[in-house]
Formats: sequence, structure tokens, C-alpha cells
Amino acid sequence: MKPVLPVKLESGLFLDPSEARQIGEALADSYCFAEPFPHIVLDNFFPDDVIRMALENFPREPLQSDRVFEIGYAGLHKRQVLPAECNASARALFHLFNSQPMLQFLEGLSAISGLVPDPYFVGGGFHETTKGGKLGVHADFRINEQLHLHRRMNVIVYLNPDWDESYGGQLELWDRQMKACVKSVMPILNRCVIFNTDADSYHGHPDPLTTPDGIARRSMALYYYTASKEIYKEVPNNGTMYQARPGDDESIQNEARSLRSEQWLKQWMPPALLRHVHAVRRRLGG
Repeated sequence: MKPVLPVKLESGLFLDPSEARQIGEALADSYCFAEPFPHIVLDNFFPDDVIRMALENFPREPLQSDRVFEIGYAGLHKRQVLPAECNASARALFHLFNSQPMLQFLEGLSAISGLVPDPYFVGGGFHETTKGGKLGVHADFRINEQLHLHRRMNVIVYLNPDWDESYGGQLELWDRQMKACVKSVMPILNRCVIFNTDADSYHGHPDPLTTPDGIARRSMALYYYTASKEIYKEVPNNGTMYQARPGDDESIQNEARSLRSEQWLKQWMPPALLRHVHAVRRRLGG
């Protein structure tokens, strides 16, 4: 069975951006029209050598930056591992998730343009929940307060070989009125779940895990954002402004002035009028 994303590992992790976009767009109808909210469940997400890379480089020993949640329904026996302290192979995997090809795949899949990854992995990274652990049904935070970005999508890749249904840990997707669980997803190895982060995209695994000692529910979790167009109201939208040095010759001085003039026109002149100015210049040979 072919992997969803044909990531190559020969000389570092590589995924072609155009191919990734096409794969996402081919799955867009399934994603955008899914119930109870836009989502998709993709098995065999990565090639075998890539998912094996994730398994073998999951940090078993505690790291200094680990966060451990023991807060009942809001997270019990749950460990979050930030990529920065992981080894080079694990960091490379998370860099792939934050790269252009992955963004192209997700934009094609969701029809959300301008997606931005989180270099700080707030709330993300490797996740590990042990026996008796759980995470209550919830809708995620929607603003990254560090980067002032709007959270739009969640990506989860499970890392659990030989997961038995009796262990529990199924990801539940609930309807927007919290009346019924619409889908239950087993967290099996190399299964990826992607969904929109809306105000009412309720999900979780709220029943305590019944795993044997030494077996944990593991995953990689990534979150993606968009910026606000309000920035155009806050910052003048000038382009790159070139300046000649005092000692530059006259041709450089003239070229720099011309470039600044062009940027001023783009900033203040309506596009239709700007096109007219360019047409007049061409007729005059300027």
C-alpha cells in the first residue's frame, strides 16, 4: 500500500511541494465535507522508514522541558515532549511538519490559504499518555498568544504498534451540540488524523487507558495557524525601499529613485490607475 505522503529519506527528509499540494487537493472533498466537522483519517500516512524513524527516536527518558499533566479530565498521566530537546532525527521530523511541502499539502486539503506553522510547538510535539490516563472532550484554544495567530488545523500522527482495541484510547469526534460521538478513531501506528480547529470541534479520549504496564499511547501533534489581515490597517504596506549611497554614480542614484517611486505608486495608487500609468510610460518610452 502506497503511503499518503511519499517522503524520501535517502539524503534527508524530502517531499516535493507540488506533489504534496496535488495529494491534498485530491482529498479535499473528503476533508471539507466530513461530519461532524472538517476532518480526515489517513492510514499509512508516511513510508515505513519514516514512521520507523519516528518510533525509534521517541524520547523514552524524561527531558528537562517535558510537561506532565495530572489535572484530571483536562489531562491525566499525559506527557508533552518539545522537539528542541530531542535528538537530530526527531527534530528533522518536526521540521518536515513545519516545512513548505507540508503546508502545501494542508492548504490543498483544507482550502485554507496562508497557513503558518508554530516554531515553538505550543501544546504540540511528542505526546505520551500512560495507563489510566485520559484527555477529556474539548475544543482547542484558538489564539496563539505568543505569536498572535489564529489556530486553524490540528495534525496528529499515532505511533502505537500492535495497539489492541481493549486498551481504549480511541479519539472521539463529537457533534457540535455535544449530543453524540460521530466517529471513534483507533490510535494505531502510522494513522494520521487532521481536523479544523473550530470553536466547536469537540474531540478527546475521555476514558482511562487500560494498557498493560509499559505500554503508552504515543503520537506526534502539530498545530497550524493563519495571520490576520488586520495587519494592513496597522502597518503601512510599503514594499522594499532602495536607497543609493552618497558616493554612488548618477545612474545608481536614478535607479534607486525610480525603484522608490515605483513602490510609492504601488502603495497609494489604485491598481487600475497604476496599470494606466505604466501603459503611458511604455508609450513614451520611459
